[in-house]
Amino acid sequence: MTIRAVLWDVDDTLFDYTGSDRTGALRHLEAEGLLAAYDSEEHALRLWREAMEIEFGRFVAGELGFLEHRRERARTFLGKPLSDAEADAWFGRYISHYEAAWVLFPDAVPTLDTLAADYRHGVLSNSSVVNQDRKLRALGLRDRFEVLLCADELGCSKPAAEAFLAGCAALGLPPEQVAYVGDRADIDARAAVAAGLFGVWLDRADRGSGCGLRRITSLAQLPALLRGDTRFGAPSPIG
Repeated sequence: MTIRAVLWDVDDTLFDYTGSDRTGALRHLEAEGLLAAYDSEEHALRLWREAMEIEFGRFVAGELGFLEHRRERARTFLGKPLSDAEADAWFGRYISHYEAAWVLFPDAVPTLDTLAADYRHGVLSNSSVVNQDRKLRALGLRDRFEVLLCADELGCSKPAAEAFLAGCAALGLPPEQVAYVGDRADIDARAAVAAGLFGVWLDRADRGSGCGLRRITSLAQLPALLRGDTRFGAPSPIG
């Protein structure tokens, strides 16, 4: 089997979403005069993440549009009703802090550079096209990807096989010739394998030994894995 293309997850794979969100949320809550109301920064961040997980889950399930999910995140976190305009303004102030903290993982660009000559590249994300296109352009990566597919326009989301197969179709390749790389074992690597792709779990925390998946702990290990070469420090293909 020859891998000819790589489909990428973005958030917490190429882009440090968790770190950027943490910094942006803390700066936002401090600027809003809200941080002191919580027992600690970690308490505030836990509630922030819970609101995100609830409302983003509704977006992925198709219950909310991308803009509506942001409004609901503001309402859920604050625990009070807000008009659409109030929710947009409040969340927009967070976005300013969040975007100021945007950063790629250090291994992202070097790995994309190493793979550029031998593989085609695309993005498949459980987000919105407008959001990810803007992010990738700001981070200087957009031109590296032939296709950008997101849940809002696909009408389905990972872990559905239809999402992965749409990515393969956009590249004009059969699933067995396409790798998918993401930071989630369940909705990324395992779901990609179930759809017939070469699924790879980017386990940066190195917590998944014995998971039965192709697993790497750094993107620097990806080129050797794609080429079937586990020498020179690359991990075993099955973690």
